[in-house]
Amino acid sequence: MNSSHEDLNKTPYLVSTDWLADHLKDPDLVLIDCRYYFDGRDGVAEYGKGHLPGAVHLDWSKKLVDAASPRPGTFKLPSPGHLREALEPLGISDSSMVIGYDDEGGHFVSRVIATLEAYGYTNVRALEGGIVKWRSEGRPLTTEIPSPVRGRLSFDRPEVASFASLGDVLGAPDDSNVVVLDVRRLSEFTGEESRARHGGRIPWARWALWQENLNWDGDRTFKDAPALRSRYEELGATPDKQIITYCQGAVRAAHTALTLRMLGYPNVRIYDGSWEEWGNRDDTPIATGPEKS
Repeated sequence: MNSSHEDLNKTPYLVSTDWLADHLKDPDLVLIDCRYYFDGRDGVAEYGKGHLPGAVHLDWSKKLVDAASPRPGTFKLPSPGHLREALEPLGISDSSMVIGYDDEGGHFVSRVIATLEAYGYTNVRALEGGIVKWRSEGRPLTTEIPSPVRGRLSFDRPEVASFASLGDVLGAPDDSNVVVLDVRRLSEFTGEESRARHGGRIPWARWALWQENLNWDGDRTFKDAPALRSRYEELGATPDKQIITYCQGAVRAAHTALTLRMLGYPNVRIYDGSWEEWGNRDDTPIATGPEKS
């Protein structure tokens, strides 16, 4: 899994289906199903219909956010106690290796990775291709629900260096070394689709749809590094810059940040408030319509 200059550095962030199949019974491995849906389906119900052997389900949309946030859909880091209460019942301890999967190429798992890394917990990976690739290879699923022994986590408070604030984004136009990427759907970027009080985009943001990082119509693995690198460099998002990603609730933004880190970008930050914060304020600048060249 080591990488050359032209490869994605997957080792700190991803495992393959082959690797997982060989390690499913490792005593310290905790496998979590992070599937989530916006179309009326229920992630817990889908998990009950079939999941990877030994996997527990995590409703990250409720468990990995700040319970006291006035905007509960916003990616605000939970308190240490809230996070421990979310993860310890799943069997997660300081010594655990956590592997997450979903059916959107790591879309939701990337939020889990970002949250845990903020607490200094780095032994967490996404299954590349998730359950989509696992199924396509004819690997087994089960409806058996495990009963894990409660784990124990000792982390205290998060370090938020990998997150950007409203003030950081407002200051970006004054710093030529900062590039802001909007990774939402084009309809959200132009303001045609609004999921907040105001629709549109941050005026100095460049559009880079998060799904374009994946072989979306295939097994939902990541595209090759040269294609990804070229895509971002064409937008002016080069490794020597600080890159700030945002979406609606900092989930798609976390996936793009993960992609950039695998490309070797050293300074990538996730705007934790994202459009849920920006678009619900009346004092933030907003642009609408097609992006000007």
